[in-house]
This record gives sequence, C-alpha cells and structure tokens, in this order.
Amino acid sequence: MTERPPRPAAANRQIPWLGYAFAAAGTTLFAAKGIIVKLAYARGIDALTLLTLRMALSVPIYVVVGLLSFRSSRRSSPRRLGRSEIGGALAIGVIGYWFSSYADFRGLETLTPQFERLILFTYPLFVVLLGALVFGQPARWKSIAAFGVSYLGLAVIFVADLQQIGAMVVTGTLWVGAAALTFALYQLLAKGGIAAMGAPLFTSVAMVGASAVVLAQYAFTHPWSGLLVSPELLTLSVILALGATVVPSYLMSAALSRISAQANSTIGTLSPVVTLLLAVLILGEPIRLVDVIGTALVIAGLALFTLVERRG
Repeated sequence: MTERPPRPAAANRQIPWLGYAFAAAGTTLFAAKGIIVKLAYARGIDALTLLTLRMALSVPIYVVVGLLSFRSSRRSSPRRLGRSEIGGALAIGVIGYWFSSYADFRGLETLTPQFERLILFTYPLFVVLLGALVFGQPARWKSIAAFGVSYLGLAVIFVADLQQIGAMVVTGTLWVGAAALTFALYQLLAKGGIAAMGAPLFTSVAMVGASAVVLAQYAFTHPWSGLLVSPELLTLSVILALGATVVPSYLMSAALSRISAQANSTIGTLSPVVTLLLAVLILGEPIRLVDVIGTALVIAGLALFTLVERRG
C-alpha cells in the first residue's frame, strides 16, 4: 500500500490577499499623482517648482532608508561598495528620477491625467526595443505587435484631444513619451545596480543624484523664494511627495515580497482606470466614450503583452 504524498500546509494554499491589497493600494496612490499635479497647477505653480518640492520633501525619507540599508548590508557582507557602483547609481537616478519625472510633469501641463497615465504605461515597449537595440537582448516580435493594440488606443484619444485642445496636445504627448522612454532606459540600467546594492540602497542613492540635479536646475532658473508657496500648495506637495511617491514605492516592494511580479504587473494595469475615475470624481472631468475605448485598448494591449511574455 503506497503512502499518499503529504498535503501542502494550509498556509501555502492560502491566497496572498495582503500582497494583492498592497499592490492595489500602491497602484491607486501612483495613479493619483497626475490628479494631484493638476490640482497644484490650477493654483499657479509651475512644473519645476512642484518637482523640486516633491523631491525635497521625499528624499530625506529615502536617505534614512538608504542609511539603514547600508548599515544592514555592512553587517551581513564585508564587501564595500566601489565608487563606480555609487557613481553609476547617481547617474541612473538622474535619468530615471530627474529627467523622466521632469518630462512627465511638463507633459501634464497640457495633457489630461488619464491620457498621461496611458502613455506612461506603454514603457514596456521601449524596454523591449532598447533592450534589443542597445543591450543585445532578444526581442519577441509578438510582444512588440501586442503594443499595436495599445498604441491604437492612444491614437484614438490623441486625435480626439487634438481636435479639442489643439497643437498643445502634441507637445504634451512628446514630453510624456520622453518620460516613458527614459523610464524604460532606467529599468534596463538599474538592474545591475539593484543586484549589487539592493533595491532600498540603490533607490536612495539614485534619489540623491536626481535631487541634486533638480535643485541645480531650479537654482539656475528660479529664485529660491519661489519655494515659499501657499499653505494649500505646500499641502498638495506633501501629499504628492509622501502619498504618491514614497508610500506607494514601499507598498509595491511589500507586494512583490508576497506575490509574483506577473501578478503585481497585472494589478498595475488598473492604474489607468483608477486615474480616469479619479479625474472624474476629483477634477470633474467628463467621461468621454473615446476615453473609455482608448483605455480599454491600451489595457488590452498590455494584457496581451503580458500573456505573450509569460508563454515565452
């Protein structure tokens, strides 16, 4: 008589609801970024001033986390970080946290938050293309073709906005497209640094590099007195820095420690939908049929891309 294999423990069969909750909460908070930026713009602040306040308010937290991570890594490993690794993290931060954020904020000056979010969400296409053209990584043409559906959705909204807003939508689209491109480059360049330094420490160093450039850019173009904003704008800046930057970044890390990257990315596709709903509820924007169709097409393309990548 053969023995039955032991049944898996009940804990192993449980659905990781906490991981899904963290991912959903992080996605929702990230989706709110464009809404908060739009609320701030309506009160007379410009893109660079808002970005400077965001970085100045959020980077101290990342520095504290980075120092704690550095001490922890020193205890667990005698290996010391080299100047090239730290310098590389600083440079990558300039690409991923300075220029990408700056371009995104500039794009939001003319685009709706939901259209901005949809454009940003096509960054995996740039990851595939840059990976193949620059880093010699294999590219699956099925994956690239899947984005044809997403870009059809973007084209639908772009044409409608072009007729309604005018040529300004072209400028905004180019800015956010540049943000998506540089964020994809950041994703490719950051892999080695994260593997060597760990995600918390790498992120902290990258944020310091980006913040230094933001402050330098602001110093050359604005008077420091411009950072003395109204209490209302300061409140929005704090919400942007903490609620739409720091907290969701840690929620996403917590989610990834409990669920797979595929599950996390699948939940992340809800972000454009959340942005669309928040734009209606908070900004009072109407729900247009063209927005619904475009959003559905973008999400369908992203879902198709995820399916192709899983099947490999």
